[in-house]
Amino acid sequence: MMKSIGSRMRSLSKASVLSVAVGVALSTAGISAQAAGPTLSEADFEKGKSIYFQRCAGCHGTLRKGATGKSLEPIVKKKMKDGTVKTSGTLKLGQDRLEKIITYGTEGGMNNFDDILTKEEITLMAKYIQMEPPVPPEMSLALMKERHKVFVAPEDYPTKPMHGRNWKNFFLVIERDVGKVAIIDGDKKEIVAHIPTGYAVHVLKAVEHHETLHVKNAGRFWYIMGRDGMMTKVDLWANPDKMKVAQVQVAYDARDVAVSGDGKYVIGGGYWPPHFVIADAKTMEPLKVVSTRGVNVDGEYVNESRVAAVYDTPKAPSWLVSAKELGQMWQVDYSDLDNLKIVKMDTAKYLHDGFYDPTNRYFQIAANASNKMVVVDTVDQKLEAMIDVDSKPHPGPGANWIDPKCGPVGGTTHLGVGKVTAWGNDPVGHPDQAWKICYEVETDGAGVFLRTHPKSDYVWADQTKHPEPEVQQSVQVISKKTREIVKTIQLTTKKGYAAVHFEFNADGSEVWASVWNRADSKKPNGEIIIFDAKTLKEVGRIKGLYAPTGKFNVYNRVNHVT
Repeated sequence: MMKSIGSRMRSLSKASVLSVAVGVALSTAGISAQAAGPTLSEADFEKGKSIYFQRCAGCHGTLRKGATGKSLEPIVKKKMKDGTVKTSGTLKLGQDRLEKIITYGTEGGMNNFDDILTKEEITLMAKYIQMEPPVPPEMSLALMKERHKVFVAPEDYPTKPMHGRNWKNFFLVIERDVGKVAIIDGDKKEIVAHIPTGYAVHVLKAVEHHETLHVKNAGRFWYIMGRDGMMTKVDLWANPDKMKVAQVQVAYDARDVAVSGDGKYVIGGGYWPPHFVIADAKTMEPLKVVSTRGVNVDGEYVNESRVAAVYDTPKAPSWLVSAKELGQMWQVDYSDLDNLKIVKMDTAKYLHDGFYDPTNRYFQIAANASNKMVVVDTVDQKLEAMIDVDSKPHPGPGANWIDPKCGPVGGTTHLGVGKVTAWGNDPVGHPDQAWKICYEVETDGAGVFLRTHPKSDYVWADQTKHPEPEVQQSVQVISKKTREIVKTIQLTTKKGYAAVHFEFNADGSEVWASVWNRADSKKPNGEIIIFDAKTLKEVGRIKGLYAPTGKFNVYNRVNHVT
C-alpha cells in the first residue's frame, strides 16, 4: 500500500524534500513508465525528480518539452511537410545512448556529468527521463504571503553603514549549491558574510541608474533570486548578522529579479509556475501575480512559458520581462499596478538573458534555440532588430566595447559552439554597422559568460560548456584592438572544477574569475582568482567559498558598467 503524502514527505531525504517543495509533483502517477520503458521504485523516482530539478530543468524545462536544451519527453511526434509523422524522444534514444550523453556531454552545449553524478545516478537519470514527466502544482498569492518573512523591520534599518567598509566596491558572490551569497570586500579582499538565501541563486540585482527616477544610496539594498523561487532582500549597510532583512517565495523554480527605478517595487520571474510576481521592495510583501502562459509567435498555446530575464528600463518606469517560450518581450509599466499596462513585442524563441547597449535604450537578449540576438527599443516599445548568430547565444550580463572599425559593439559567447560574436550597436553614430555582425572570434570551447570594462583593453570569455576538462577549466582573453585571443589561462586542474564568470572591480583595475567546484560544492573549496586587468597576471586569491559562480560588483551593476 502506498504511503500517504504526509508520511512520504517526512520520510524523504533532504534532496527529495527540496524536490517536493519546489513542486516537482507530489503524485506518484509518473512512476509508471511508457509501454516497454523502464520503471523505478518510488524512492528512486523521487531522487530522479530532485536531480532533474537541480541539474536539468533549467535548459530542458519542467515539463521536459525543451528550450535551450532539447526535448526530453519520452515520445515526441512531429508532423512533416509531406504529411508523414516523425517519432523521436528519449525512449527511442534508449538507455545506453542516454547514459553516454549524460556521462560525457556533447560539444553542442551539454555538460558532462561524470564528475558530478555517480554511475548509479547516471543510470537512474537515463531511466527517469524515459518516463512521463510529473506535473508540478501551482502557487497562489495567498501561499506566497504565507511564505513571506521579515527579519529586520524597515524602521530598524541602520541610518549609516555599520562596518566602516567601502560597500560600493563590495562583490556579491553566488555560492550556488549551499544556497548562500558571500559578501566580499573588494578593497580588502575579505569575506564579510555568507548569507543564507534560496537554493542555487541565479541572479541578484539592486536599484540601477535611471534617467528620471533617482534613489538615494542606490546599491545599498540587493534582491536575490534562488532557483527555488526564494527572493531575499539584503542590506549592505548592516552588520553581517543583520544583512538578511526579508524574503518571500514567489515560485517553485525561478531565475531572475529586478527592482523598479524608484526603488518601490521588486519583480520576480518564475519558471514554474510560469508567471511574474510584483512585491513591495521595502517589506517584500507580494502584491500581484501575472501569468505568462499564452500563444507564442508561432500561434501555438504554451502552458510552460517561463520568465527567464527581468530588467528595469532606465528610460521609462517599466520592466522588461522575457516570456521565454512565447518568444515575446513584455514591457510592463509599473506606474499603476491596479491598471497594469503591458506591451507585448513579438521576437523569437527561446529568450534567455541579455543586457543594454551603452545608451541604455536598446536591450539585447539571446533567443537561444533560434540562434539570434534580439534587440528591442524600450523607448518606442517595439522590436528593433534580430541578428542571426551561431548556435545558442548566451551573453549572460553581456559586454559592450569600442571596435576600431565598427565603433560601439556588443558581444556574446555561445552555448553550442566555441565562438564570441560582436555586432554593431550604435544606430545613431554608426548606422551602417548597427545590428550587423562586426566580427567573430573562434574560441576553444562553448561558453556561458563574457565580460569587459570601459578601461580594459580586453574581453574575457569562459568555456564552461565544453565537455573536456582542460578547456572547461580555461578562460580566453581577447584583444579589443586586434580581435585576437592574446592569452589562454587555465584556472585549475582539479577534477570536477570549472572556470566560470568574470567581474571587474569598481575602478576597472582587476578582473575576478570563479573556480567553481561542480562536484563537491558542500565544502568551502572553491575560490576566486583575481587578475590585473592590464598585465593579465594573477594578483590574488580568495578562498573559503562554496561553489562560487556569478559575481556582482555594486558600483558596476548599479551604473550599468559592461
